[in-house]
Amino acid sequence: MRSARPIQARGFAAAASGPSFETYDAAGVKVASRDGHGETSKLAVVVKAGTRYQPLPGLTVGLEEFAFKNTSKRSALRITRETELLGGQLNAYHTREALVLEAGFLREDLPYFAELLAEVLTQTRYTTHEFHEDVERAIHLKQAKLAANPAAVSQDAAHTVAFHSGLGSPMYPSSATSTKGYLDEYSIAAFAEQVYTKPNIALVGDGASQGALSQWASKFFNEVPASSQQAVQSAATTYYGGEQRIEGSTGNAITIAFPTAASSPEASVLAALLGGQSTVKWSPGFSLLAKIAASSGANAVSSNLVYSDAGLLTITLSGSAASVRQAAQEAVKALESIAAGSVSNEDITKAIAKAKFDVLDQTQSSKESILSVGSALVNGAQPTQPATLVQSYASVTPAKVQAVAKSLLEGKATVATVGDLHALPYAQDLGLKV
Repeated sequence: MRSARPIQARGFAAAASGPSFETYDAAGVKVASRDGHGETSKLAVVVKAGTRYQPLPGLTVGLEEFAFKNTSKRSALRITRETELLGGQLNAYHTREALVLEAGFLREDLPYFAELLAEVLTQTRYTTHEFHEDVERAIHLKQAKLAANPAAVSQDAAHTVAFHSGLGSPMYPSSATSTKGYLDEYSIAAFAEQVYTKPNIALVGDGASQGALSQWASKFFNEVPASSQQAVQSAATTYYGGEQRIEGSTGNAITIAFPTAASSPEASVLAALLGGQSTVKWSPGFSLLAKIAASSGANAVSSNLVYSDAGLLTITLSGSAASVRQAAQEAVKALESIAAGSVSNEDITKAIAKAKFDVLDQTQSSKESILSVGSALVNGAQPTQPATLVQSYASVTPAKVQAVAKSLLEGKATVATVGDLHALPYAQDLGLKV
């Protein structure tokens, strides 16, 4: 009988064997590109204009909704028709730190979409009728969608409790924002003038050569202002922690969160060890929260959210009030077991491999890598290379993961609870300090 082939570990060089982003300047704009020599491309403008940086609530999503509407050169109808005739795709979305304006298209159409993105930055018309007929309506729909998702509400509330302003700003404005005069076409236009400047943006191309992107960026992004009268500002992030309880009738959820370093491989491994969702079909998976979810009936997920100057490890549990209560108690016990060194080294080895896979998978994903590279550039840093990311996990040990878990439990937690508050536990009931 032929013996089975040994499993060979992938080396650091192999992790970096794919194309990496090259960074350079064009017309005073920070540009990054990588070329896989495929037939399609993606081009995005990443703007330092996430909810963290908005001076008034709702301005970031207002810019998002005004993207690809009427400009001084093209109507929204013309933009839509031309994009469809070229087989292209347009998208705009935001995070807590960035606003992303993105186009996907056939490789040969790079000049058109480079011009269009520059036009959105410099020539968008912030009209009253579009604000009331399209932008405001879209914002209300997104508010309703968020309100119907208790897990999302608890995660948003957890950020507010953890960081207050800045990173704690809600992802979408409350329904009362527009009635208070914070959000209208004039305030959105003023925010656009503030953030759509060369120091505040990065142009990222995936599937575009350096020569071609540099040529068209130099031609079309010349008109982007070199500065604005009011610079984008955000105070350094401070972690506060605490507890918030929100009565709701659409479901139940708890988010338990702890502060982590902005770049901590041990925290990422800890999040993978907690896990919550299986990565192998028909199996609950090795992660601690996955086993808890299987026994309690709750949904569970753990993430280590990384920002430019902070991190937040979150555990979000959702389901019936009884299942969420049970799962929350078991989740804290699981974290305590890691802090006590009661988790097997084999499970930690699996978690290291899972965290390493996740971070490398994100470097290959077009959407994730564009956001990551663009965010680094607008914050004055260089994108981290895949080999460097892999190397950072080489020094992770069970003892270091145990130490991180112990320090989190000894510090101040953040707990955001949504749903049936009569049945759902307080942080003190879970043994957490807030």
